[in-house]
Amino acid sequence: MSIASEIVDLCAVNEIADGEIRRGELPSGHAVAIYHVNGEFFVTDDICSHGEASLSEDGSLDGYEVECSWHFGRFDVRSGEPCAMPCEIALRTWPVKVEDGRVY
Repeated sequence: MSIASEIVDLCAVNEIADGEIRRGELPSGHAVAIYHVNGEFFVTDDICSHGEASLSEDGSLDGYEVECSWHFGRFDVRSGEPCAMPCEIALRTWPVKVEDGRVY
């Protein structure tokens, strides 16, 4: 079974306040960033595509955009697309399911 087809329990909904980011990990050890925006949850790769910064540890969330603190590039957490230079490569996004108070 590939990583993309596995259902992974990442956290409880109430563990991430609205407007915050949390680090999660897939069974392979791959780090992801979990975002809570206006009652919705989104998941992207945790490492900025421009550098080696952790978005969950060093990033800041402003609406649907996460800003990397290293060079102030921004990404849309819904699509992973870059929104500000110097970021040019999209972040990988992961499908999200919220069920029974858990984020998968």
